[in-house]
Amino acid sequence: MLLQIKPESDTPIYMQVRDQIVEGVAAGELAPGDPLPSVRELARDIGVNYHTVNKAYALLQDEGYVRVFGRRGVVVSQPPAADDAYLLEIKAKLLKLMAEAKSKGMKPGEIVQLAEELSKQELSEGGESNE
Repeated sequence: MLLQIKPESDTPIYMQVRDQIVEGVAAGELAPGDPLPSVRELARDIGVNYHTVNKAYALLQDEGYVRVFGRRGVVVSQPPAADDAYLLEIKAKLLKLMAEAKSKGMKPGEIVQLAEELSKQELSEGGESNE
């Protein structure tokens, strides 16, 4: 899996690293037990400070996506199943996104249509669905 960092993005680099690893897990590119590069190795490969990668890995570990074994490495773990707390978190994020979209003139139906298109795109690219 090749990470593509966009320094000009409004998204902090550590979040770009985190998000792309989560996307890799969701797409099946990264499976439980797969090793990830060390903090220093990944930092060197993508040209960022190792503290940035360390922050991304720490966040991924807190969220249950990876296990960090110090100098022995980082491996992908089985992410926890969605529980009630996660569903509340997702709902809050979706409400925020919907409010932003509505404030920019999008209609609720357009937002739903966009979500359906993205879901179909995910399925056609080999991702799995919980339907």
